[in-house]
Amino acid sequence: MSGWIWWAAAGGLVLILVLCRRPLAALCGLAVRSALGMVFLWLFQGVGALLGVQLGVNLLNGLVLGALGAPGFALLLMAQWIGR
Repeated sequence: MSGWIWWAAAGGLVLILVLCRRPLAALCGLAVRSALGMVFLWLFQGVGALLGVQLGVNLLNGLVLGALGAPGFALLLMAQWIGR
């Protein structure tokens, strides 16, 4: 392939990244919040065992906490309570 095709492909990639900047930033923010949610779930395991509540540390629970925050935590607790 000639050099201009590589430059065109690189330019197209840069254009796509510029156009998708907001969705990519939102996705990165959700990933960070989900990771923090997983850390919170991991820390909650010790306290939850004393209270008789067990929430699994998994990606779905982390995504719920990352997307919804404290209401998501209440939703997870209610779902665990209903599932008993």
